[in-house]
Amino acid sequence: MTTPNQTPQEPSAAAAPAAPAPVATNGNGKRRGLLIGVTIALIIVLIAYGIWWFIYARHYEGTDDAYVGGNVVQVTPQVGGTVLAIHTDDTELVQAGSPLVDLDQADAKVALASAEAQLAQTVRQVRTLFVNNNALASNVTARAAELDRARSDLARRSQLISTGAVSKEELEHAKVAVQGAEAALQATREQLASNKVLTDRTTVDQHPNVLNAAAQVRNAYINLARTTLLAPTTGYVAKRSVQVGQRVAAGTPLLSIVPLNALWVDANFKEVQINNMRIGQPVTLKSDLYGSKIEYHGKVVGLAAGTGSAFALLPAQNASGNWIKIVQRVPVRISLDPKDLETHPLRIGVSMDVSVDVAQTEGTSLTAGTARTAPAYTTDVFDKSGQEADARIASIIAANH
Repeated sequence: MTTPNQTPQEPSAAAAPAAPAPVATNGNGKRRGLLIGVTIALIIVLIAYGIWWFIYARHYEGTDDAYVGGNVVQVTPQVGGTVLAIHTDDTELVQAGSPLVDLDQADAKVALASAEAQLAQTVRQVRTLFVNNNALASNVTARAAELDRARSDLARRSQLISTGAVSKEELEHAKVAVQGAEAALQATREQLASNKVLTDRTTVDQHPNVLNAAAQVRNAYINLARTTLLAPTTGYVAKRSVQVGQRVAAGTPLLSIVPLNALWVDANFKEVQINNMRIGQPVTLKSDLYGSKIEYHGKVVGLAAGTGSAFALLPAQNASGNWIKIVQRVPVRISLDPKDLETHPLRIGVSMDVSVDVAQTEGTSLTAGTARTAPAYTTDVFDKSGQEADARIASIIAANH
């Protein structure tokens, strides 16, 4: 309660009502701007990826489930024997035609000597057949002359029988002599015909008996040559299991040769990736052996006839009660540029990253390959033994002709 002399006092600053706090907008604005920027950047990245995929990436199919493949040439003896020498070892390079393993030649040399002696004897026997033709022809002429003389004697005695100058007994003897001469002539003619059958339309060199004996020599000589195992192709030795002194039988695996200049890549693509693949499409490859800086170039050359699981040792049994669909992979064969292999050699089994350019789909489908008209692989290192055998046969025939 105030007195009349007192005036009402103004309220103090402490008693004044508090002003409302300012709204904090700076933090929210920065956050909103950051989100907008990230969203725009993400949209730009997605658009750029879409453009990159449409222009470039959709024309390539890639996989890292790819491995280098090659020929592993197994060396096995064609004749049995005891190993006397081994001329190479694992990891060593051998040239085509170079000796790898030597077997004992004692038995083969004996068989060859016997066959050569038999050939020489056969040539002389056949020569005798040809000589007998002339001798038998002369016998035929002589028998014919004897028959003419016997007939003349019979004719004279037949004329004299009426005069009594010749007895009936002499006449009978003359008839018997004619019959004997006729039989002798017939027998000689048959001997000549029989001998001509053995020599008709042939020569000593081409006579069946000589050819058979020559075949035995050729077989014995080739068996002797086979006691030295030659490298069928140029490559590196692997998986050597043969040892000196070992008794080996024909067909026993001794070692393998891997030619590293004729490798390829088997790339296992998912079944959804091979729709646009064609033979001849270019391929870019990278190997973990040399890193991503080294690129190999190749071409698609073929597609396997089935998936990997279909040719597995235990194929999947999809007819069972419980089944889960699994995307299968199909092996695609890719050839490699020989120049790339020469510069950066690969090894069988190393992994590769593969990228196939499927932009051009006008080529041949992988499932429509053409049949091969020539052998894929050949070797001529074994031809030499056959030629040497023929030369040896010719010399034996000439020496006994």
